[in-house]
Amino acid sequence: MPRGGKRIGAGRPQGTGKYGEATKAVRLPIRIADEILAALAGGSQEIELGTMVQSIFKPERKTKVSLPLYLNPVAAGLPAPTEDYVDDNIDLNRHLVKHPDTTYLVRVVGESMIDAGIHPNDMLIVDRSIEVTNGQVVIAVVNGELTVKRIRKDRDKLWLMPENEAFKPIEIDEHTDLHIWGVVTNVIHAL
Repeated sequence: MPRGGKRIGAGRPQGTGKYGEATKAVRLPIRIADEILAALAGGSQEIELGTMVQSIFKPERKTKVSLPLYLNPVAAGLPAPTEDYVDDNIDLNRHLVKHPDTTYLVRVVGESMIDAGIHPNDMLIVDRSIEVTNGQVVIAVVNGELTVKRIRKDRDKLWLMPENEAFKPIEIDEHTDLHIWGVVTNVIHAL
């Protein structure tokens, strides 16, 4: 009996899968697979996701931005006396990006995370190497759409929670195609 190759009558009938048409398997490097799938995903959005990712950037690791770090902290309450002593210079890349090979920047669109301090047009620093735990803010691909939400596991249910009362939580069930793309580590917000 021959092994391997195409066998008559084997497999799912053409056009009966998730996409309703013939598909083709494609091999992609793991490090870029989710990005490509997210970029190619289109069509109508079945769930109101609220805050979406507008664009994705890889941080530039070749440049160094050294800025002075002053010795005295800034008081957010009553004013405190100040001195002009510089403690050290810091490189923002080293300070904000812990794992350069797995870190990306994304720009935000939407208002579902405003109460978490994430506003439209903010840049998020996302680390894909951090293990996701309950309560973290994550970038998730939900049914092919990138969104930013707080992940919440309650008993046997998984939710993507907005941080704005005007938006509803997204319950993740067996019919939801979910991929966690990374953990948000920092927000860059212009005043």
